[in-house]
This record gives sequence, structure tokens and C-alpha cells, in this order.
Amino acid sequence: MNLRNVEQARFNMIEQQVRPWNVDDSSVLELLASVKREDFVPLAHKALAFADLEIPLPGGQAMLTPRLQARLMQDLALQPTDKVLEIGTGSGYTTALMARQAQRVLSLEINPEIATLARANLQKANITNVEVRVADGAAGAAADAPFDAILLGGSVTEVPQALLGQLKEGGRLIAIVGNEPIMHAMLIERTGPTHYKTTEKWDSNAPRLQNFPEPSAFRF
Repeated sequence: MNLRNVEQARFNMIEQQVRPWNVDDSSVLELLASVKREDFVPLAHKALAFADLEIPLPGGQAMLTPRLQARLMQDLALQPTDKVLEIGTGSGYTTALMARQAQRVLSLEINPEIATLARANLQKANITNVEVRVADGAAGAAADAPFDAILLGGSVTEVPQALLGQLKEGGRLIAIVGNEPIMHAMLIERTGPTHYKTTEKWDSNAPRLQNFPEPSAFRF
């Protein structure tokens, strides 16, 4: 794919996939135009960089679709002073988008091979305000808390209280919550020491994050 074709494919991704999915925040759209998604896609799948598909990563993981990454970014509404926690680094693309908007991003990735891949991708993109740490994201990063924003880069059955407790007052967390066939993007804002406001934003499915609790379907 030559440079002109790459830029056309990027433009089509934004105009045909992302914008129709109610992403109209100009700062997010500009990021999608400037952060080179193709540089975050494994070599074997480069041709799919701009497709409306989950792209395979090592260990059975997957890169979220462009529209999902964009919508999560829009709803999280990052500010230049924000300290952000990301659970599930993946290829590092969402990490890179957030790093351009926030002050600092700490990203936790459970798979060492994926973490190495993400670090290399971020270094290549000259992004320096990110730390990719090999860790079980289900526990968060209590020693580094509190965070202004937390993004879960995959789906969970429910958001653990441990993560919510790592939000600053006024901070927000976005996650895709539920079980197939229908999951919901939830924005949870911490409004006080023990108070949270939850807003259901939109429906979408996403790959499961590892090691998060799966509550039993049986209620006694």
C-alpha cells in the first residue's frame, strides 16, 4: 500500500466507520488522523490496519476496532492535566491516543509479549509520557492512585470496587460491561468519597479482559 493509499484508507476509516458511530469530537478525530494506526498493527495484519475488525494479537488477545477506540476516547474526555490508568495495553494504539491528550498514562498489560510489542510501538511513535507495566490489571495500580481517568481496553462482567476506589473524586472510568450478546459501555464518575454516578452510553461487544471476576449466574 503506497502512502497515498494509506492516507485514503485512514480518511475512509474516520469518515465511514468512526464518524457515523457518533464520534464528532474534533480533537479525537484529529488524533485518529495523526497517530499512525498502521504502526501499531502486527506485521502479519498490516493490510487490516484500517478495517472495522478486531485485529489478532499474541496470546489470543485482539486490538479493538477503530470506532470502539474512538468512542471510548470521546466519552472519557481527557484533559491535558489528567493522570490516566489503562487496563490492557494491547498494541499500544489506544495508549498512544490517550498519551497525546493526557499528562501521563500508566498502562497495565498481563501478557509480557504484548507489553514488549506495545513498548516498541510507542517508542517508534516517539511517545514518552507512558509507562507500560506487566501486571494483572484487575487489581489496578493502588500505589500509583488516584487517577483522573481509567480506561478498560476490553470487556468485564462488572467493574471491581478496587478499581473504582483508585479514581480521584471527580475522576471517571469507562468500561464495556456485561455478557454477550449485548454489552454496554458504562461511564462511572466518582462524585464523592463513597458515591459514584453510572451512565450507560452505548451498546457494543469487546474481547474479555483476563483475570477479572466472573460472578456466578446463580443467585441464592
